Amino acid sequence: MSDGPGGALRTVPLTLFTDAFTVKGRLQTHHRRISDALNEADAGFLVLSDVQFDEYRTASAVMRAEFAQVNLGSVLFVVSDEVVDPEPALVTPKVTEEALISIPPFTIKGRIHLLPERPLRDSLAELHGEFIPVTNAVYWSDALGEARTTVAIAAVNHARCQILAPHHEVDPWAGLPIGAAPDGPPAEPTGW
Repeated sequence: MSDGPGGALRTVPLTLFTDAFTVKGRLQTHHRRISDALNEADAGFLVLSDVQFDEYRTASAVMRAEFAQVNLGSVLFVVSDEVVDPEPALVTPKVTEEALISIPPFTIKGRIHLLPERPLRDSLAELHGEFIPVTNAVYWSDALGEARTTVAIAAVNHARCQILAPHHEVDPWAGLPIGAAPDGPPAEPTGW
């Protein structure tokens, strides 16, 4: 199977997070990678089959449809648990960088893929595409009460990102001995 048009048609289960809805459905595509299918959508929308969608913060029932058209401009990000091995003949050498992405009301952490042998500033400036792939991704929304969820890949709508920054978690307790007393004698209690 080759990447891009002309490859075998396949059906891929996806979850799309829009401004107001979580949409689950199946996409028919000739592309191997989800980000390619999103970036090369001709009309600015996708047509999904076997669709279910529900609105954030409502108690209404999940809605279902045999088919639905989803406007890509309203999509914040798309997730898939499907792991696609790279096609060796089509691989562009890249380096991965841990990133934090703010795409309100969601936050995403994962690995972005940048061109090698460039300063980080230049690599970020050269990061193009309507949907940026983020691998080994974790997404959540405190505002919506959406728990942290780990997925193989998230394709993030670049135009909707408020911040996309290299990120390294720091443990504020790292290096401190466990249960150690502070240096010096204990403080004397003070009276009221």
